[in-house]
Amino acid sequence: MESKLKKGDVAPDFSLPNEDNVEISLRDLGEKTIILYFYPKDNTSGCTTEAQEFSALKAEFERLDCVIIGISPDKTSTHKKFIESKNLNIILLSDEKRAVASKYHAFGKKMMYGKEVQGIIRSTFIIKNGKILESFYNVRAKGHAQKVLECVEKL
Repeated sequence: MESKLKKGDVAPDFSLPNEDNVEISLRDLGEKTIILYFYPKDNTSGCTTEAQEFSALKAEFERLDCVIIGISPDKTSTHKKFIESKNLNIILLSDEKRAVASKYHAFGKKMMYGKEVQGIIRSTFIIKNGKILESFYNVRAKGHAQKVLECVEKL
């Protein structure tokens, strides 16, 4: 079993381009609580549901001084189209080489339609001051944003 990041672990630093090709780094986000989620692919049903739910709750997260960042292997141009077509209001970063996903143990073996495949493991991390406050692996897209919000409210 691959090791997973857990509460208290140091959050691996990263610097990735957003939908406008602007580099966003973990260390640049300062004192904010970061909701960092990894998802497999733009414009697929589960990923769209998750992104729309996080977008719908953005104001609630901001009230708690959180910033929401989604990461997938998609290109920045695909992210831009995804944001525009689905009316999203969250930051999406492009991890085409899956390097950041690998650091977070959000890329690896998973079961898909009964077969073992390599891919993005839908995962979410709550990060503050470079430390992981909570981690979620193999999450279900529907309703997940609300669960994360409830978790942040308890922290």
